[in-house]
Amino acid sequence: MAADKPWALISEVGENGYREDLAMMMKEHFQIVPFSDFLQNPDFYGPKIQVLFSWKFCPEATPSLLALLPSLRVVSSAGTGTDHLDIPYIHSLGVKMTNTPHVVSDATADFAMGLLLASARKICQGQEIAKSPNTVIVPHTLLGTEVTGSTLGIIGMGEIGYKIAQRSKGFYMKILYHNRNRRSAEDEAAVGATYCENLDDLLKMSDFVMLSLRFSPESVGLIGHRELSLMKRTAILINVSRGLVVDQEALVQALQSGAIQAAALDVTYPEPLPRDHPLLHLPNALITPHIGIYSVNTAKKILQKMLDNSLAAIKGLPIPDEVKPQGDA
Repeated sequence: MAADKPWALISEVGENGYREDLAMMMKEHFQIVPFSDFLQNPDFYGPKIQVLFSWKFCPEATPSLLALLPSLRVVSSAGTGTDHLDIPYIHSLGVKMTNTPHVVSDATADFAMGLLLASARKICQGQEIAKSPNTVIVPHTLLGTEVTGSTLGIIGMGEIGYKIAQRSKGFYMKILYHNRNRRSAEDEAAVGATYCENLDDLLKMSDFVMLSLRFSPESVGLIGHRELSLMKRTAILINVSRGLVVDQEALVQALQSGAIQAAALDVTYPEPLPRDHPLLHLPNALITPHIGIYSVNTAKKILQKMLDNSLAAIKGLPIPDEVKPQGDA
């Protein structure tokens, strides 16, 4: 019976929210309330909501929203990253917090390689020229960078970074990596990776620099003017981590001056960028709207984890993917 199902607040259903098939998965277990409906009558819906499903930071678990949800039991966030959430504050309200690790890595690694290939071989520019009514010849400006046999420097060799390395091996790439903790000799041997304790060494030697590190306060501005100046002028920067890892002003200058060849970014700060942001108008900047995890199969896996975590929280059972404030056991 629908009346017996717990209530959950979601973004929307349809073009600007969950696909219909995903919404149906949710409706099997929850009475779902689209955010637009909630805003029209928060006094009615607010006391009923026990679960907040947050996908792509929407609805955002702000203090003002949480204050309207006195019965809230759990905030269930899609994806691995939780840097956009005030976990200590949410926890202080007696509300559980969950994420969806281990199901986004393959899709993100696939997409990272897609960005690398598209930027290196100027695929987007090629499509524009191929479709242009004014095209007569293929210009030499479409000459790209060879991927096979090149050097890839991976900053952040966690689960996603390692899967990127696995894919890069198929292109016979020389793989360097910089990580907080060195991986095992077996892991390194399996993908032919060389550890660079010094980040500067990786930056100087890499044809492609891939940012796939987990975001933390220490990683803000990790790649700035100095780091970009160390890279090869022919190098390409790819970021599937978080926008704040890169000093965007420094990146704009590097791309404009030719300090590096190009950048491919699935993440920016903010998201989306203001429509007049210079990065949007640079021909050597490829930008996608944070869609690294966007595949049909991955979306279903993410949602299933969100459902499992939320149902466990409501039933008072152990939560498979609970996120606790730093320092808590």
